[in-house]
Amino acid sequence: MVLPGMPALTIRGGALYLAADLAVRCRSRIALRNASLSETPMRTPSTRAADVVRQWFIVDATDMPLGRLATEVATILMGKHRALYTPHTDTGDGVVVVNAAKVKLSGQKLDKKLAYRHSGFPGGIRSETYRSLIERRPDFAIEKAVKGMLPKSSLGRGMLTKLKVYADANHPHAAQQPQSIDLRARFPQQQAEAAAVKAQPAKAV
Repeated sequence: MVLPGMPALTIRGGALYLAADLAVRCRSRIALRNASLSETPMRTPSTRAADVVRQWFIVDATDMPLGRLATEVATILMGKHRALYTPHTDTGDGVVVVNAAKVKLSGQKLDKKLAYRHSGFPGGIRSETYRSLIERRPDFAIEKAVKGMLPKSSLGRGMLTKLKVYADANHPHAAQQPQSIDLRARFPQQQAEAAAVKAQPAKAV
């Protein structure tokens, strides 16, 4: 029974609440929420291509596993190592890979892993082992691995133009002043395994 001049009573969740108190509490909570949203707006920054300042890095591929080298190079080309990474914009840097002829493949991949190409005509598929491919064109072996880790679009093709691969230590990009980075330091386990293999005595034939 509600008497004149008394606030209405309502039962919610088995408890007895005053409707007037509920209205006041709801209004205060809404006001606090709106105030907090207005003070700290949530914004997602989107980098434009004109705002990107590119750098160049040089990587030594000597004794580096092909797959791990390709993942790190692709990360730099896409710009995922930067805080301003934006998926639809090329925010990456340029990479110069030297000593591509000394790249390594684990296990028996040199002889069992095949690289395929096709002439475009029926029956025109060709294949060769990675041992033959690295001896013939070591730069293409690394470019092929990195290309498979980039976006399959015009954006990815543009990123691939910033990759320069050379079989030996000589390169014509001194004007870009590339900074040397050691990717082997990111894989201490692989580095320790390589050192252990080198420490083993040679087997007598």
